[in-house]
Amino acid sequence: MTGGRRSSPAGDRPPVGCDRLSRGENLYNHGITPSTVRSALSSIHDVARAAGVSVATVSRSFTSPDAVAEATRARVLAVAQELRYAPNRAARGLITGRTGNVGLIVPDLGNPYFHGVLQGAQARARLADYAVFVADGQESAAEEEALIDAMRKQVDGIVLGSSRLAPVRLAALDHSPTVVLVNRRVAGRPSVVVDSADGMRQAVSHLAQLGHRRCAYVSGPRRSWSDRQRRRGLRAAAAAHEIEVVALGPVPPQFESGLRIAEAVVRSEATAVLAYNDLVAVGILRRLAELRIAVPEELSVIGFDDIPLAAMVRPALTTVALPTLRAGEAAVEILLDGLSAAGPRRPAARTLPATLIRRATTAAPRAT
Repeated sequence: MTGGRRSSPAGDRPPVGCDRLSRGENLYNHGITPSTVRSALSSIHDVARAAGVSVATVSRSFTSPDAVAEATRARVLAVAQELRYAPNRAARGLITGRTGNVGLIVPDLGNPYFHGVLQGAQARARLADYAVFVADGQESAAEEEALIDAMRKQVDGIVLGSSRLAPVRLAALDHSPTVVLVNRRVAGRPSVVVDSADGMRQAVSHLAQLGHRRCAYVSGPRRSWSDRQRRRGLRAAAAAHEIEVVALGPVPPQFESGLRIAEAVVRSEATAVLAYNDLVAVGILRRLAELRIAVPEELSVIGFDDIPLAAMVRPALTTVALPTLRAGEAAVEILLDGLSAAGPRRPAARTLPATLIRRATTAAPRAT
């Protein structure tokens, strides 16, 4: 044969349209057979037809599984697997008018607390085939508001972690896109909070049982809603146990803040100190070691958050554990539920428990 292409047996001929899809190439050269071509072309409509449900039900089975009956979702997923169908974010956006993205804005990406929130948010978003855009608000209300405006047209909803915005600004935010708060509670806004007040009560009760009667509290940022809740729990528990509280701070929620405030803690003559978070507590531990003040023999220390570092330092830090993974998951669940709702609904509000983790930095005060 000269010139032209070698003809193929009829049984080996690519299906109609394959040469067009491959821009003239023979798809068999790439291991693609007629069955895989058909599978690649399976659409959401094919899945809906085969499963005997609506296109909307197929979409919700992937994006908002909690909104679909378990048996129905199982049938849809089985059909989708058989047809080798996978949701296409771009195609889904053309149908639904949605981006397939959610935003997560936190005040400080350097704070390990928010790593857990991010992991939980990503895990839940991934189940719904959503991507997560992450931004750092730099502990600034103005920066946070600018990020919300920048993300508005790129995401279907935003999770705000420990927002530094004033309540009136949060209440005034547009409801498009949906905004879900973590560690904040504002009327009219869906939220996920941890019961920090109860966590503080557990910590104070623990110190009271050990015999402490004078404790210092190093407070966090002035705009921190979580700090206000901790102080509320502290006041109630201190009154109940007749413990005198020395207030120190506010300080940024960082390791360096603990280094700087430690000497003020020593001067307060408190026998125990409760820090706003674990980073501050670890900074206090470091400076106390430099001052040769024994922990917990001379001073007990309690943190908040239970970041991984809390168990790694020596002595290991007694702290109040906050379920950060679950908080991130719950926030995205609420966001996706809101997107799948047929009409307006009452804003969801979830409260997660805090748990005291007793380690090696608390003990009975030294007798005087």
